[in-house]
Amino acid sequence: MGLAAINTTDFHVHAFPDELAGKAVSRLEELARLKAALDGRISSLLASMETAGVGRSVILSIASRPSQFESILAWSRIIASDRIVPFLSVHPSDPEAAEKVRTAAENGFKGLKLHPYYQDYDLDDPAVYPIYSAMEETGLVCVSHTGFDTSYPFIRKADPPRIVRVLERFPRLKFVATHLGAWKDWELVRRHLVGASLWIDTSYSIGFMRREEARSLVLSFPIDRVLFGSDSPWADQGEAIEALRSLGLGPEREKAILFANAERLLES
Repeated sequence: MGLAAINTTDFHVHAFPDELAGKAVSRLEELARLKAALDGRISSLLASMETAGVGRSVILSIASRPSQFESILAWSRIIASDRIVPFLSVHPSDPEAAEKVRTAAENGFKGLKLHPYYQDYDLDDPAVYPIYSAMEETGLVCVSHTGFDTSYPFIRKADPPRIVRVLERFPRLKFVATHLGAWKDWELVRRHLVGASLWIDTSYSIGFMRREEARSLVLSFPIDRVLFGSDSPWADQGEAIEALRSLGLGPEREKAILFANAERLLES
């Protein structure tokens, strides 16, 4: 089955306004000690999508300060299209964060991105509960970085036990745990998240695992609970699709991961 036939949705992509992209990508490359596949601009992402056969990309912005919500909102309004689905971001230290979640929903956005390392909080900190509550109330999708992060010391800010505590407190929250549930903490993913009410994405993970380990982990989750994500610009979209296909999951599960699950979640 060809890429065009599936019309892949990439649920985990980052991009920046043109005037900020060069500086932002350069700074993040230095922090993470890696080389990006793209320059972080929407035009480059759209070209990558054409090459890789990606129909839609979900742009995950991250508010590193409370004041960034308005600029993220304004830019997201500009870039939103049939092919670009922006998710906003609120900062957990913002006293108005819950109200801004409602603003995102009122403006027609489908979800928000949170990042415990970049935003300096623990995933299950009660101070973040008003954000989760507002997202549960509005039905917005919560995409959170989970697991460790290559740019930071390996301290447990977003590990599977913390995820479980959030899910127990907010059982109706549409929670997406990135990086196959928790980056470089996949044994705890097996122990705590298999059977939990959440989605995982495949971003920036398969290449860090043995093929059989990755395949087994993906197959341990229900067919409708795994989303394709590349983590572009840090990874190449086409290569990420091929990495997923190399697992030999079968056409039905591949189609679900590459397209159907994302479309269902975005329209729910």
